[in-house]
Amino acid sequence: MENESGHTAFQSFSPFGGQGASGIYIHIPFCRQACHYCDFHFSTSMKKRDEMVLALAKEITVRREEFKNETVETIYFGGGTPSVLSNEEIQFLIDAVYQNYTVGSNPEITLEANPDDLSAERIIQLSQSPVNRLSIGVQSFFEEDLKMMNRAHNALQAEVSIAEAVKHFDNISIDLIYGIPGMGNERWIENVEKALSFGIPHISSYALTVEPKTALHTLVKKGIISAPSDEAAQEQFQILVDILEANGFVHYELSNFGKEGYFSRNNTAYWLGKKYIGVGPSAHSYDGMHRSWNVANNTLYLKSMEDGKLPSETEKLSIADRYNEYIMTGLRTIWGVSLERVETEIGSIYKHHLEKEAAKFIEQGLLSNDNGILKATKSGKFLADGIASDLFFLNLD
Repeated sequence: MENESGHTAFQSFSPFGGQGASGIYIHIPFCRQACHYCDFHFSTSMKKRDEMVLALAKEITVRREEFKNETVETIYFGGGTPSVLSNEEIQFLIDAVYQNYTVGSNPEITLEANPDDLSAERIIQLSQSPVNRLSIGVQSFFEEDLKMMNRAHNALQAEVSIAEAVKHFDNISIDLIYGIPGMGNERWIENVEKALSFGIPHISSYALTVEPKTALHTLVKKGIISAPSDEAAQEQFQILVDILEANGFVHYELSNFGKEGYFSRNNTAYWLGKKYIGVGPSAHSYDGMHRSWNVANNTLYLKSMEDGKLPSETEKLSIADRYNEYIMTGLRTIWGVSLERVETEIGSIYKHHLEKEAAKFIEQGLLSNDNGILKATKSGKFLADGIASDLFFLNLD
């Protein structure tokens, strides 16, 4: 999937699936406590953890036929908080993948982890396991931000965990959140510079978003916490881009920055339309022509797996769906959207629609057309999702 420079070779990419490198995503639906902003599926009760691990292994096993012609190049533990599992449970699930799938010789195996789970002993144990990439959920190095978001760790744990992790892992990513109410540009710059001080090769960063049915939504609605400012978020995004690019990071996707050779292979495959199987409650899967998703309920998921039924729904993607997905994912990346591929793999009517609708954004300096590849410009990157939605083909077939 990647060439020697770390960039995914554009020529090898088909936005509509096909044989080749694929990924398995394993959703661990447990957290020690609920972050105020999170709308992912999880439970703070660990009572059914043992049952869940067995059910996840069962789903991995029963779905092996879906990848009988595929090579698994990435295994990604997301959540929730995957680091609440023991090393033995993580190894058990990795073994289930190896026992049922063809796995590449050098797979990227990522574990999302919270700082409070990463003791020195735990990090050493993980470094001796097949896990070769850590994604550490720091979010901020400042106590007031962490308390406002109701994170389970404190600022000291964040620093200590990264300092220990870099001793044993080469491939580390950390998450940071910008646009936090009360966090001015000076504190945001300190956050970014603190992250850089550890020498890590990858940073994922997201704007704080108020999602419906979250604690943050309630707190903002009641006036207890100020609503995030879009203007502040956009300004801090540009600060982030400038600092990281000046320090040798490639802004290869809207929310992701990596040194050469350290782009997330799992996420890159997703953005470039590769196939993946999502295991666990709420997990999504994609085979190039269909998208499916598991029920977002731990009890129902466990019951279905016990009965030998996959707890999922499937939709066949229309041609317009596939075009829209390509636009949405492509504009977020440095690889952009190929007009030629739109024409040859979807149809000339979609290419003409794209050229017509993109013209105004090119005129505004938000998009560029570089030899038939549409890309978001520096000023257009923060607006990429909104621009993409304006380029969608809405007469769905």
